Amino acid sequence: MSKAAKTRQFIIETAAPIFNQKGVAGTAISDIMEATRLAKGGLYGNFSSKEEMVLDVFDYIAELEKNRLRALTSQATTATGKFEAIFSYYARFPLNREIAGGCPMLNFGVEADDTNPGLKEKVNELIGYFQHRIRLLVQFGKDNGEFKKDWDEDRFAILMFTMLEGAIFVTNITNNNRQMLIVLDFLRKEIKHHSK
Repeated sequence: MSKAAKTRQFIIETAAPIFNQKGVAGTAISDIMEATRLAKGGLYGNFSSKEEMVLDVFDYIAELEKNRLRALTSQATTATGKFEAIFSYYARFPLNREIAGGCPMLNFGVEADDTNPGLKEKVNELIGYFQHRIRLLVQFGKDNGEFKKDWDEDRFAILMFTMLEGAIFVTNITNNNRQMLIVLDFLRKEIKHHSK
């Protein structure tokens, strides 16, 4: 990696928790300058605009989120085990965040909804990725005989994803994971209901 690429990556990694905590509108370039100890010219020598930086930061965060999901599910050999690994992770939320500030899909998505079509599209792609992975887990369970063949994986993927994101939001606001635990209990029962 070249020196310029290393500097760019350093800026992205340093800016990620700042944007996630303060939001895009709430983050000033001076916040990034202070955290990176780079002058404005140092930042704009690597990014043409704050917008470009935000999009690259979200790409970086999205890869972290995808890698986390892959790591969570890689150890288990059954679909049920893979789902349980995910649920165990979320049961400890928000104690196990990789990036400070809560769920990036919620944070960036809410802010980009009406103001930033490029960022909105990137958040939408990440949502699609997570729902697709859930569908694949259900299909994997069907293929290996764990789950009933008539289980609608598309419906469950939407249900699971939106319930977890809603529970993350409430957990962040209330600073209490009671609702998360209730959601996880419901999802476990749903899986059990469709198990053979």
